Amino acid sequence: MSELIGGYKRTKYCGEFRGTDENKEVVVMGFVGKYRNLGNLIFIDVRDRSGIVQVSFDDTTSVDIFEKAAKLRNEFVVCIKGIVRSRGTNINKNLPSGEIEIIASDLKILNEAEVTPFVISDDANVGDQTRLKYRYLDLRRPSLQNILMMRNKISKITRDYMDENGFLDIETPFLGKSTPEGARDYLVPSRVHPGEFYALPQSPQLFKQLLMIAGYDKYYQIARCFRDEDLRSNRQPEFSQIDFEMSFVENDNDVMEVAEGLICRIFNECLDMDLKVGSFRKLSYFDAMENYGSDKPDTRFDLKIKDVSEAVAGTEFAVFKSCLENGGSIRGINAKGLATKLSRKQVDGCAEFVKGYGIKGVAWIALKPEGTTSSFLKFMTDGETQAIYKAMDAEEGDLLLIIADTKKLVLDSLGGLRRHLADTYDLYDKSSYDFLWVTDFPLLDYDEEAGRFCAVHHPFTSVKAEDIHLLDTDPGKMRANAYDFVINGEEAGGGSIRIHDHKMQQRMFSLLGMTDEDIAERFGFFVDAFKYGAPPHGGLAFGLDRLVMLVTGTDNIKDVIAFPKVQNASCLMTDAPSLVDDKQLSELYLNIKK
Repeated sequence: MSELIGGYKRTKYCGEFRGTDENKEVVVMGFVGKYRNLGNLIFIDVRDRSGIVQVSFDDTTSVDIFEKAAKLRNEFVVCIKGIVRSRGTNINKNLPSGEIEIIASDLKILNEAEVTPFVISDDANVGDQTRLKYRYLDLRRPSLQNILMMRNKISKITRDYMDENGFLDIETPFLGKSTPEGARDYLVPSRVHPGEFYALPQSPQLFKQLLMIAGYDKYYQIARCFRDEDLRSNRQPEFSQIDFEMSFVENDNDVMEVAEGLICRIFNECLDMDLKVGSFRKLSYFDAMENYGSDKPDTRFDLKIKDVSEAVAGTEFAVFKSCLENGGSIRGINAKGLATKLSRKQVDGCAEFVKGYGIKGVAWIALKPEGTTSSFLKFMTDGETQAIYKAMDAEEGDLLLIIADTKKLVLDSLGGLRRHLADTYDLYDKSSYDFLWVTDFPLLDYDEEAGRFCAVHHPFTSVKAEDIHLLDTDPGKMRANAYDFVINGEEAGGGSIRIHDHKMQQRMFSLLGMTDEDIAERFGFFVDAFKYGAPPHGGLAFGLDRLVMLVTGTDNIKDVIAFPKVQNASCLMTDAPSLVDDKQLSELYLNIKK
């Protein structure tokens, strides 16, 4: 039978007790983490979100309380009154509270617990399926509690910073209009309007721009967003953005300064760093792709991509020759010092890795002290070999890895390979942080299958002033007033200066292949708003989940979300999504197609 607290008030959290509390009478509440019954002495660890404190029941404890303590088991919920006592020389240096213990004088068992499906410990070897089925137990683990408390800290820092800088926290609707583009919408059927649907927001993009038109000048919110897309380790169907927009900005520096200030505040306060606004590097999209094969490069390690197409321009080596004749590109990376560290099997593993990008193979050269080995040099002339060495800055000990294919595939695969090599062979300090801006993105991308342009970011991004003249003649070469913030090779945030001119927005929609009817149907309310005066404006959104991942050092987004979904977008704990009864479907005028 569960007991009541009986008027007791918790003195403070378990992990907060220190030597300065010695001889004080205190009350603690929490879960039993461990218990040890030594016959005439019982020890238990009482755990809450702050940590652990040891409680002892000894010969000073009354008989009835001691007998009650003997019934305790892991995860029982308890309230304990007692006196704080020093542990003398028997200090547990692994616990912040390890220099003291509490000698119990009263015990109330607030709730008993059955044996849990797994031990509540960070060291327990338990599969994800089980952890997520019993997520409420998994969330008792100290590591997850620390992550979620850090998430709370980051959210509070964000709110404080944005408030100090004049931004207003304004909520935008969850139930909105579907404007199909990019990821699939989550749709919500309307009972009041049969056959019609709301869409959950993929982002607050339209609404935050409307708030600028409405004159609120500076907006932010920690916004919930929903996208019906395939999941991976850093993607969930529902996620959170630190979203902000500001009026009367003309260039990206205005937005970047606010964004950098927030990043500095978060990392300085959470990780005791010393970041300063204005200290972050900028890298153009072109340079990022050419040198790193990615628009979100990790530059904590070098491994830059080198173009060797010119070096082998006249080669008779069939693979290279065919590639160049078909307009392809030949590029590689110089893995400094790895020639003597990687076995032939590990080198072949590089070829296996890039197959995931559609690449058939990797040409390699290992410049070892005892002699050079290669998969293809026997087909090259001495002059071509030396030209490759020069183009790739090769020296003894280097491993050269070269790929020949279309430029896009070459850059994509080498971008992935450089990251794979760096991670696999510890080529950089994984505890370090790398911050940079990527700018000058292309505004448009041509979709060969659809036969039209599509927006690289979204259709509300403005074109750089110096490229506007290309609008009618060569729109594919226009650059966007867009910017991404990259941390450790992850896109932590992105934004742009928006189009604020009614006619320019209409032209952009037309360029993307939308008819007047399409524009009116999808964005009529939005386009109409521009007719009544829109200030120049721009903004940015940081992925809150991703920021928490980066600050806490986890590589799985499920660790930073209290109740996440699994790969197929289902919840193992609640069994969502699930079937609903016929009455509910009837009220929504829906029939399910079998």
